[in-house]
Amino acid sequence: MSSLFNNYARRPVHLVKGKGTIVTDDKGKDYLDFTSGIAVVSLGHAHPAIVKTIQQQSEQLWHVSNLFESPEQETLAAALVKDTHLSHAFFCNSGAEANEAAIKLARKHTGKNTIITFAQSFHGRTFGTMSATGQEKVRQGFGPLLESFKIVPYNDKQQLEAALDGDVAAIMLEVIQGEGGVVQIDSDFAQLIADNCSAKGILLIVDEVQTGIGRTGTCYAYEQTPLRPDIITLAKGLGGGFPIGAMLGTAQLADSFGPGTHGSTFGGNPLAVAVAQTVVDHVFVQDFLQQVEDKANYLMEKLRNELPQDRFSIRGTGLLLGIKCEDEVQPFIQQAEDKGLLVVQAGTHVIRLLPPLTVTKEQLDEAVKVLSAILVKKPATQKVLN
Repeated sequence: MSSLFNNYARRPVHLVKGKGTIVTDDKGKDYLDFTSGIAVVSLGHAHPAIVKTIQQQSEQLWHVSNLFESPEQETLAAALVKDTHLSHAFFCNSGAEANEAAIKLARKHTGKNTIITFAQSFHGRTFGTMSATGQEKVRQGFGPLLESFKIVPYNDKQQLEAALDGDVAAIMLEVIQGEGGVVQIDSDFAQLIADNCSAKGILLIVDEVQTGIGRTGTCYAYEQTPLRPDIITLAKGLGGGFPIGAMLGTAQLADSFGPGTHGSTFGGNPLAVAVAQTVVDHVFVQDFLQQVEDKANYLMEKLRNELPQDRFSIRGTGLLLGIKCEDEVQPFIQQAEDKGLLVVQAGTHVIRLLPPLTVTKEQLDEAVKVLSAILVKKPATQKVLN
């Protein structure tokens, strides 16, 4: 009998080591890892620079708490806001914590209570972020949630405008809903949000936990939209596998998060900051980002050439792509695993592809070959309506 709570539907594979895009189980079988720990291992497994950073920092200082000054946090913060309109950072340990900080900051700064979020969004599993999440399966069974969230359909301009009233502190969204099916924001919907936030003094929070740190081919995904967020949240790829989260905000918000308003015991500890700095130093380079974009375009083209467009649609941006299928995808995911390819679903009908940003074109070819083998031979049997 396991001593663990059974809150994860675990796959019966025990991974014991990894290098780059390849992971190996305890039986010696190799897999192409197109999950990246769910968009976390941005530079691949055991990247030499990250290994070196952890080794060096672990011999110096792991934790001192935020009672003391941290020039290293200052350096990382400056790197994250460089070339953006954002100016300040708060460090924590996860995406949910970053989103909690964003919710608190928005309400405290505006003095208002309501935050608009969207159906099929995912922002975390704390009470605050679960209340913000637009998926009933995440919310069920926990009793009354926070009442100050309005959840409206994504990309629905009419219902968004109907939800805007004088008590709206912020609109909170993902540019690409990763957990919700790899659904991308429409450009005109993004423009409507930008216009309303500007005209009505509503803060805009963009959850970049899954899309940030180069995943979509730019430093942040919002850069590819008309959106100009007041706050963005980060985690996952920021630490390349080491736990760290961050909230970035504009200068006008700085005074609303003074001493004692918010905090984190482990947030921004020296080990996490050192690793995140290494990741940013590698990813926030134009040549690297261009390579991500090139590989993403290559993968998109390969998938569209291999998969019949009347049965499959390819969605997403950068190396956050989804394959929308007519059938439920869980059996396909198992078949891919059997053939040595690890992928993850996004809802019941979408296969999500999240390779490390360092994946090679040869590995993309191999993954497409596996996906084509398991998908194209499967006859269409069950139509999905939406």
